[in-house]
Amino acid sequence: MNKLTKYFIFCFAFICIQLHSYSQINPTDSLKTALKNANHDTTRCNILNELTETASDEEWPVYNEQLLKLAEKCVSTAPTSALKKFYFRHLAGALNNIGFLADQKGNIPKALEFYHKSLKIQEEIMDKRGISYSLNNIGLNYYNQSDFPKALEFYHKSLKIQEEIMDNKGIAISLINIGLIYYKQGDFPRALEFFHKSLKIQEETMDKRGISYSLNNIGNIYSDQGDLPKALEFFSKSLQIREEIKDKMGIAYSLKDIGAILLKQGKVEDAIVYATRSMRTADELGSPLNIQDAASLLKNIYRKQNKFKEAFDMYELEIQMRDSINNQETRKASLKKQFQYDYDKKEAVANAEHKSELEKQQAVADEKNRKQKIVIWSVAIGLLLVIVFASFVFKSLNTTRKQKRLIEIKSRETEEQKKMIEEKQKEIIDSITYARRIQRALITNEKYIEKSLNKLKSKS
Repeated sequence: MNKLTKYFIFCFAFICIQLHSYSQINPTDSLKTALKNANHDTTRCNILNELTETASDEEWPVYNEQLLKLAEKCVSTAPTSALKKFYFRHLAGALNNIGFLADQKGNIPKALEFYHKSLKIQEEIMDKRGISYSLNNIGLNYYNQSDFPKALEFYHKSLKIQEEIMDNKGIAISLINIGLIYYKQGDFPRALEFFHKSLKIQEETMDKRGISYSLNNIGNIYSDQGDLPKALEFFSKSLQIREEIKDKMGIAYSLKDIGAILLKQGKVEDAIVYATRSMRTADELGSPLNIQDAASLLKNIYRKQNKFKEAFDMYELEIQMRDSINNQETRKASLKKQFQYDYDKKEAVANAEHKSELEKQQAVADEKNRKQKIVIWSVAIGLLLVIVFASFVFKSLNTTRKQKRLIEIKSRETEEQKKMIEEKQKEIIDSITYARRIQRALITNEKYIEKSLNKLKSKS
């Protein structure tokens, strides 16, 4: 969530509809107690979110800071995607609130920075309602810079999403915001068109408080246009609803507005009745702002009646209330400055701690990377050595295999040569043996012939 209620109040205040009456008695104390007793981070986030909406202007930024830190912590540790989305939604809301706070202090660049940070998260988690709120706040930022074309662009983007998800409350607010721009530009017909559209939605949803402010809103435009009967009609309708819902502060404003119209119409006696009732109601409330408005109106009425003493008394009361309001604003400003100092101090400490934590994490990461590199290089070198060794072994085996093959070939050749030699030797031996046999045979024959011849000789 963002500071939608406070933002809504800001817009209405622009056309003199004081939305301080939206301030109701909120169960802030019970929420604080519930926060102390909360056992789960989801519960704490929800309570802190409520406190950013219900706590005072001085307190809610403190709770928002707590919400921011808690959501940031839980986002990184959430065990499920659903829980992560839950914490992201709260983180986006807290960032949006920081943007709103910067906007209120006039720090427009910082406001835009945080609105866009919030918007980025909301777009990532598809939080359409959150997206529409961020777009609306960005539009408000441009509105504050009087960049009305840009403001209209973002208001229309927001309105489109709100219509898609049927967020009637958001639609009514966007329509009012668009109407405010046309009012600021002096385009009363178009401003009325959008205010009437907003009123129609509020009537459909039975949002009586919203209806009363829209009626007063429209009454102010008719008053500025000089259409006093129409203005009186809408102010009277607004008063009737405010009396039904017992909105005392709203009643004080409506009585004052009706009294002002009656004075313009010259109905002085009627005007003083409404102005006096407004003063009485404001006094019951103890609201300096309402008392100031009623005193200013009574001053003008008494002046019209030539009752200068009474007029001067009312003038003094008006100044007194204005000073009281200024003192309140000064006190608030002082508290805000103190808060800003405390916040900046805490932020500086948090940033230092965060930086230290980041440095530690970086050191751990660097050490981890260093070890990983050592492991990687060790593995790479080991693999390289294995490859080299394997290559050497393969080469050695290949060489051995080749040498063995050569030896086998040479052995076979030697065997074959040996066999050939043996065969040759056998052939030679066989030849010699054969020759000897022949020689023996020849010798034997010669001896036989010689013997035979000798025998023949002896016989003769």
